[in-house]
Amino acid sequence: MHSSSRFRGVSGVLAALGLLVAGCGSSLKEQDVDLAGLSGRTLLYTHADVDLFEGEQAAGSHRVTVTFSQAGGDVCTRLNDGVAATFNGEPMQVERGGVDGTAGRDVCLPTRAFLDFNPESWGALPPTDARVVFQDGSGTITLVMKEAQTRRYFEGPFGTSRLLRGQSYSYQWMPSSESLESAGATFLAEGGSVPANLTTTRDGGRVSFTIPPNMGASTYLFTLKGQVRGEVLECSGVVNCSGTYFHSEEHVVSVQ
Repeated sequence: MHSSSRFRGVSGVLAALGLLVAGCGSSLKEQDVDLAGLSGRTLLYTHADVDLFEGEQAAGSHRVTVTFSQAGGDVCTRLNDGVAATFNGEPMQVERGGVDGTAGRDVCLPTRAFLDFNPESWGALPPTDARVVFQDGSGTITLVMKEAQTRRYFEGPFGTSRLLRGQSYSYQWMPSSESLESAGATFLAEGGSVPANLTTTRDGGRVSFTIPPNMGASTYLFTLKGQVRGEVLECSGVVNCSGTYFHSEEHVVSVQ
């Protein structure tokens, strides 16, 4: 963990992953359901792992979230109380969903469960499948993601903290057996407010980019991010399951 006041700003990644709100309108009909009533839905597993260079780690920086798809139309379902959710036996926080009108208009909040994890603890463990289980008196819904309980990160020339204009650099996503679905690299100059997005190329789990020759010599906050598609080993009690693993990390570097 580092601390510095030279760079300020909040990453939009957490907002994109955390605000899974859908269905706005003024005529939503709320419907109470049990787990059996969600059997026709799909489950989305998202794994957000965001390492910030400075300050406190924002809520949700290291979080697993499992979200049920919406009912559609003007129906907004709310999960009955008493549903338990676990991640490899560890309790998850359940959000029942339903209509929320506090913003001045009706919004259909999703039904989901999440768990904030300790990245250092995960990093000390071998890759482990993640078993997420929802249970109530009406039934059980199970999702198993292959090696989801794993610390993901990039390997590359971070230690030098000095990058040269016109030079190309490559970073390897770990675990190396996974292929990147998307990746990005941004540079925010010290004292600046708008980051520069560099063009990246992907080859399996490796992401590469070239420092533009005309980039100003300065100190930058360098952000490297990537996402991979997870492999579902088991999906029962719903129609379909899918998942993604996202990781980003920040480093202060000198461009010369």
